[in-house]
Parts: sequence; structure tokens; C-alpha cells
Amino acid sequence: MIFFIADTHFGHQNIIQYDNRPFKSVEEMDAEMIRRWNLRVSGGDTVYILGDFSWYNTRKTTELLRRLNGSKRLIKGNHDRIHSVELGNEFESIHDYEQIEVEGKRVVLCHYSIPFYPGHRYGAIMLHGHTHHSKEHFLEMQIENLLHAGGIPCQMINVGCMLPYMDYTPRTLDEILRGKEQYGHQAKKQL
Repeated sequence: MIFFIADTHFGHQNIIQYDNRPFKSVEEMDAEMIRRWNLRVSGGDTVYILGDFSWYNTRKTTELLRRLNGSKRLIKGNHDRIHSVELGNEFESIHDYEQIEVEGKRVVLCHYSIPFYPGHRYGAIMLHGHTHHSKEHFLEMQIENLLHAGGIPCQMINVGCMLPYMDYTPRTLDEILRGKEQYGHQAKKQL
């Protein structure tokens, strides 16, 4: 299976408060995210990490990656510091941007949202991270709604781990699509 997740920020103390994450410490956050990851992902699965994976140094990030099931592909975010060969070897691939096909659907992957991504008029889906559950995230949703109102197809989905439909767990494309639909109805009340 193929899974997606963004903005795990393993080892980042300040992200707990920033995202209002339900953890008392980095140790608790890391342990719970590792547990949830390994409950969902098996050795034969692939996880696309859409940026901002870890705040740890190379050694500790390498140890963390080795504890996580599945093949890991990194789409680099603004906080990913991949400088060593050792850490780079832990990922099946490392890119800034990628386009793949999942279950017959074209999927564009980037850490940052791109409203006019390749194929947006033809049913392609944009998965991204970066904006967490912030004002920028809600502005992205407004942009998507404005495009739809103007007759321009666009489907941008934030797969940040802190969003309710992600719940700190790698998710399949179908789970993400269903979760965003439910979340979108609730979020429109906030827009």
C-alpha cells in the first residue's frame, strides 16, 4: 500500500504547543507517532513523507527511520536537512517535488501547496504539508473554494499529521480524500 504524511517534526519540542498537539513531551509525541505508524504500515508498504520529518541530528534521525516500517520516500520540506550520505541512504528517494499515479489518479506531491499544479484541470490531486492547522491552511482552503466558484478545478489537500483526518498516522489516498471531505464541511463554518 501507499501512504502519505507530512510535518511529523519528530524531536521538535515547540511544535507541540504550535500545533496544540495532544502530547506532554517530545518523547511521548515521538513514541505515539512511531506506534501509530507501525500499526498502519507494514514492511512492504511505501510512505511518502511530504516534508519536515525530523528535528533530530543525523544519527538520531537515522535511528528513528530504522524504527519505522515500510519504504520511506521524502519530499523535502523547509526543515529537512539531508546532508549526509548516511541519512540519504535511509530514504528510497529524496525529491523536492514528484508526480505519481495512485489507484489510477494523478497525484502531485510537494511540501508546499501549489494552486495551479500540473493537471489541476484534469482531476489531478495535490498533496502537501507546510501550513499545519494554521491561518495559512484556512486561506488555502479559501483559495480552493474561490477557484471552484470560478469554474477552475483544484484539489489541494494538506496531509499534515496534526489535521483531524490524519491523526498523526500515515494515511492512504482514499482515507485522505474521505477525511478531507468530512473535514471540509466542518471547516467551511470557520472560513
